[in-house]
Amino acid sequence: MADYYKHEHLSNFADIGEGNGELARKFFEYYGAVFADGALTVREKALIALAVSHAVQCPYCIEAYTDESLKQGADLEEMTEAVHVATAIRGGASLVHGLQMLEHVTASTMGAQNPTETTNSE
Repeated sequence: MADYYKHEHLSNFADIGEGNGELARKFFEYYGAVFADGALTVREKALIALAVSHAVQCPYCIEAYTDESLKQGADLEEMTEAVHVATAIRGGASLVHGLQMLEHVTASTMGAQNPTETTNSE
Protein backbone atom coordinates (compact mmCIF):
# COMPACT_ATOMS: atom_id res chain seq x y z
CA MET A 1 0.00 0.00 0.00
CA ALA A 2 1.30 3.45 -0.85
CA ASP A 3 1.93 6.01 1.85
CA TYR A 4 -1.22 7.84 2.89
CA TYR A 5 0.65 11.11 3.19
CA LYS A 6 2.63 11.92 0.09
CA HIS A 7 5.45 14.46 0.07
CA GLU A 8 4.34 15.86 -3.27
CA HIS A 9 0.98 16.87 -1.78
CA LEU A 10 2.72 19.67 0.06
CA SER A 11 4.38 21.11 -3.04
CA ASN A 12 1.11 20.76 -5.00
CA PHE A 13 -1.05 22.42 -2.32
CA ALA A 14 -2.09 25.24 -4.68
CA ASP A 15 -3.78 22.64 -6.89
CA ILE A 16 -6.57 22.47 -4.31
CA GLY A 17 -8.07 25.41 -6.23
CA GLU A 18 -9.14 23.07 -9.04
CA GLY A 19 -12.31 22.27 -7.09
CA ASN A 20 -13.22 25.88 -6.41
CA GLY A 21 -10.76 28.52 -7.55
CA GLU A 22 -12.55 31.42 -5.87
CA LEU A 23 -12.53 29.82 -2.42
CA ALA A 24 -8.90 28.76 -2.84
CA ARG A 25 -7.94 32.30 -3.85
CA LYS A 26 -9.70 33.70 -0.77
CA PHE A 27 -8.00 31.15 1.49
CA PHE A 28 -4.52 31.81 0.10
CA GLU A 29 -5.07 35.58 0.31
CA TYR A 30 -6.09 35.23 3.97
CA TYR A 31 -3.25 32.80 4.65
CA GLY A 32 -0.72 35.21 3.17
CA ALA A 33 -2.05 38.06 5.29
CA VAL A 34 -1.92 35.96 8.46
CA PHE A 35 1.71 34.97 7.93
CA ALA A 36 2.96 38.43 6.91
CA ASP A 37 4.87 40.61 9.38
CA GLY A 38 2.52 42.26 11.82
CA ALA A 39 2.43 42.49 15.60
CA LEU A 40 4.32 39.18 15.43
CA THR A 41 7.29 38.60 13.16
CA VAL A 42 7.25 36.02 10.39
CA ARG A 43 9.77 34.06 12.51
CA GLU A 44 7.49 34.07 15.58
CA LYS A 45 4.53 33.01 13.45
CA ALA A 46 6.56 30.15 11.95
CA LEU A 47 7.37 28.85 15.45
CA ILE A 48 3.72 29.16 16.51
CA ALA A 49 2.66 27.33 13.35
CA LEU A 50 5.23 24.61 14.05
CA ALA A 51 3.81 24.11 17.54
CA VAL A 52 0.21 24.09 16.29
CA SER A 53 1.20 21.67 13.52
CA HIS A 54 2.26 19.19 16.17
CA ALA A 55 -0.88 19.77 18.23
CA VAL A 56 -3.12 19.05 15.23
CA GLN A 57 -0.72 16.32 14.05
CA CYS A 58 -0.50 17.44 10.42
CA PRO A 59 2.61 15.93 8.80
CA TYR A 60 2.38 18.38 5.90
CA CYS A 61 2.33 21.34 8.28
CA ILE A 62 5.12 19.88 10.42
CA GLU A 63 7.34 19.61 7.35
CA ALA A 64 6.39 23.04 6.01
CA TYR A 65 6.85 24.86 9.31
CA THR A 66 10.03 23.01 10.20
CA ASP A 67 11.43 24.31 6.92
CA GLU A 68 9.96 27.79 7.46
CA SER A 69 11.27 28.01 11.02
CA LEU A 70 14.75 27.10 9.82
CA LYS A 71 14.45 29.60 6.97
CA GLN A 72 13.48 32.30 9.48
CA GLY A 73 16.56 31.58 11.61
CA ALA A 74 15.11 29.41 14.37
CA ASP A 75 17.39 26.75 15.76
CA LEU A 76 16.66 23.21 16.93
CA GLU A 77 16.44 24.27 20.59
CA GLU A 78 13.81 26.93 19.86
CA MET A 79 11.83 24.62 17.60
CA THR A 80 11.92 21.82 20.17
CA GLU A 81 10.77 24.22 22.88
CA ALA A 82 7.85 25.30 20.68
CA VAL A 83 6.85 21.65 20.26
CA HIS A 84 7.02 21.20 24.05
CA VAL A 85 4.75 24.22 24.52
CA ALA A 86 2.19 22.55 22.24
CA THR A 87 2.63 19.29 24.13
CA ALA A 88 2.06 20.98 27.50
CA ILE A 89 -1.08 22.75 26.27
CA ARG A 90 -2.46 19.60 24.68
CA GLY A 91 -1.67 17.53 27.77
CA GLY A 92 -3.13 20.15 30.09
CA ALA A 93 -6.28 20.34 28.00
CA SER A 94 -6.69 16.58 28.29
CA LEU A 95 -6.20 16.71 32.04
CA VAL A 96 -8.57 19.61 32.66
CA HIS A 97 -11.25 17.76 30.70
CA GLY A 98 -10.83 15.06 33.32
CA LEU A 99 -12.84 17.34 35.58
CA GLN A 100 -15.89 16.45 33.48
CA MET A 101 -15.25 12.80 34.35
CA LEU A 102 -14.73 13.70 38.00
CA GLU A 103 -18.02 15.61 38.15
CA HIS A 104 -19.83 12.74 36.42
CA VAL A 105 -18.38 10.18 38.86
CA THR A 106 -19.30 12.41 41.79
CA ALA A 107 -22.87 12.88 40.53
CA SER A 108 -23.20 9.17 39.76
CA THR A 109 -22.06 8.11 43.22
CA MET A 110 -24.10 10.56 45.32
CA GLY A 111 -23.58 9.99 48.98
CA ALA A 112 -19.94 9.09 48.56
CA GLN A 113 -17.34 11.62 49.68
CA ASN A 114 -16.44 14.09 46.95
CA PRO A 115 -13.07 12.87 45.58
CA THR A 116 -11.84 16.47 45.34
CA GLU A 117 -12.27 17.12 49.05
CA THR A 118 -9.46 16.31 51.41
CA THR A 119 -9.77 15.31 55.01
CA ASN A 120 -7.96 16.92 57.92
CA SER A 121 -7.18 13.57 59.53
CA GLU A 122 -3.53 13.64 58.45
